[in-house]
Amino acid sequence: MPESKNLADAIDGFDLDNPSLPKIIEDQALASGDYPYDKKLKNSVYEQKLFLLQVELVKLQDSLHKSGDRIIAVFEGRDAAGKGGVIKRYRENLNPRHTRVIALPAPSDREKVQWYFQRYICHMPAAGETVLFDRSWYNRAVVEPVMGFCTQKQSELFFQEVPAYEKMLVQDGIKLFKFWLNISRPMQIKRFHDRRHSPLKHWKLSPVDLRALGKWDEYTSARNEMLERSNTEFAPWIVIKANDKRRARLGAITTVLRAMDYPGKDQKLVDDIDKKIVMPAADFLRQVSDQE
Repeated sequence: MPESKNLADAIDGFDLDNPSLPKIIEDQALASGDYPYDKKLKNSVYEQKLFLLQVELVKLQDSLHKSGDRIIAVFEGRDAAGKGGVIKRYRENLNPRHTRVIALPAPSDREKVQWYFQRYICHMPAAGETVLFDRSWYNRAVVEPVMGFCTQKQSELFFQEVPAYEKMLVQDGIKLFKFWLNISRPMQIKRFHDRRHSPLKHWKLSPVDLRALGKWDEYTSARNEMLERSNTEFAPWIVIKANDKRRARLGAITTVLRAMDYPGKDQKLVDDIDKKIVMPAADFLRQVSDQE
């Protein structure tokens, strides 16, 4: 289609430093990448449902405090996929003593020579806690190999060890959620451009982010390998199509609530999940394969 070619041409000629974003990217970013909607969820609808889901999260928090149950939610995705935004809405009305966000910096020299998973173990939840990982041990599956921060041997060892590592967490009673937030290339470019030219957001663009702009295909291959090789029955991946941040936030929160048992649960509310954008990894990979 001519529109697709024109969009591809605009992407190829994109200049991050140009304050004017090409109109075709602005107009088509949301619906690109096989996203099922061409308009954002209405803000009034979003705010109302977000409020109701956050009420459910407070109920869940009370239940965790009493039962001692534990939750880990891992949020992965390309740069600008909206991981921080989902985590912020999940946590904003919860007790920060019991709902912690972990966003680790680059490993220290000492951490580089430890067992890879060692730096994450001290952040595991205690009784009644929820831990939200803004990127996680899955750095070794996507970011590190693509950017040359680990060797192929180290990456392969990770894939051999991660099922056993996660199985130990689950067998110990931790409820583990793994989310991949998926965005299209035009949407990533649009969000990068917004950050670059916003006086409040330009700090979000790191040198690694800028290098990632030219590695779209490498990230795609690494994502697919990660979803294929680390998707297990006891620790499955959930993919959320995240071109619309509002729908992505609701989808992630609803997924957690739907899987948990707690008093006073609004079953009708948490069963209302958008399966067009929230899906098992295997379904997502089949869609991707059909597009190729």
